[in-house]
Amino acid sequence: MDRKIVHIDLDTFFVSVERLINPALNGKPVLVGGSSDRGVVAACSYEARAFGIHSAMPMKMARQLCPEAILVRGDTAEYSKFSNNITEIIHENVPVYEKTSIDEFYIDFTGMDRFFGCYKIATELRQKIMKETGLPISFAMSTNKTVSKVGTGEAKPNGQKEILAGGEKEFLAPLSIRKIPMVGTKTYQLLRGMGVLWIKTLQEMPCELMQQVLGDNGNLLWRKANGIDNSPVIPYSERKSISTERTFDKDTIDIKGLKGVMTGMTEKLAYQLRNENKLTACVTVKIRYSDFNTFTMQACIPYTSLDHVLIEKVNGLFDKLYQKRMLIRLVGIKFSHLVQGSHQFDMFEDNVEQIQLYHAMDKLRKRYGRDAVSRAVGMDYKMYGMNPFNGKESIK
Repeated sequence: MDRKIVHIDLDTFFVSVERLINPALNGKPVLVGGSSDRGVVAACSYEARAFGIHSAMPMKMARQLCPEAILVRGDTAEYSKFSNNITEIIHENVPVYEKTSIDEFYIDFTGMDRFFGCYKIATELRQKIMKETGLPISFAMSTNKTVSKVGTGEAKPNGQKEILAGGEKEFLAPLSIRKIPMVGTKTYQLLRGMGVLWIKTLQEMPCELMQQVLGDNGNLLWRKANGIDNSPVIPYSERKSISTERTFDKDTIDIKGLKGVMTGMTEKLAYQLRNENKLTACVTVKIRYSDFNTFTMQACIPYTSLDHVLIEKVNGLFDKLYQKRMLIRLVGIKFSHLVQGSHQFDMFEDNVEQIQLYHAMDKLRKRYGRDAVSRAVGMDYKMYGMNPFNGKESIK
């Protein structure tokens, strides 16, 4: 039985939400992101793309390319609300789905042909989402995730497409190699240097050659170019929170040391958020005193996964919560109200340097371990055996 995999993508999601809120933006070049010249573009309308603008571009450059563009500061809470509404509609209407980002889904309709016809069901689902949310949406259906994702890109804006079983290779052949999901800037430059510009050329190359050039990724790339992808649709489940606690061997009242420990804890959780492509909107701090009385305090914040934002909030909550001036036995931090979202979701407040810094730090952590990079304040009590808070830390 041929698989029936649908890829759904909400067209220019942030921009489309802003246009629902303010219809005056319709038909105009719109940039969503940070307002300063040091900010970056989180999303842009098709009208803005015509000027060569794209997401992650420095805002200053985007404004130079299109001076008449309308700049809108992003509203993460509003985007999350719409994303949750769409997730709910999909959850109620399909057997198996995977949510890969705030505006992107895979659905497995395999076996549904015996009832109504998979493409018809997908069409009706698209119409339902558009009717209930007012947002434009595109989808493509094929036998696998790679071809469906590429197909959605070809169906945009606000369209739909079906690639029949057996036609995957023919559909991909005339397209640019940039259309293959795993081809980033470096891989594109490498392939272009080899004279490979179109997927058809890649299809005709020996798989062994691609393995020699790119290792295991070369084999995977060759398979994707030929429309071969057996990866499953992973049933969606939303993790609600992540948390960490540290119980000290010796109760303490050293505020500077406590904040250093909590800074390190916050950095670890923030890195975990980014590594799992998640954002948090609620921070909770927990204190347990030497008499075992335990107190917590929480605060809602705009969605983020950035260390400096979360550390500031954790310290603020600790200052408000720590009123007894007693010895402390345990401190804990929890991030909840989690949503899917990549780092671009934080671009409304970031500047280019901040984004580059976090990417560099996370790259080092992935290579050398999550303790490879940390703020000095978080290291003060780790160095030279001076840490009086050696104890047990648990992460959930």
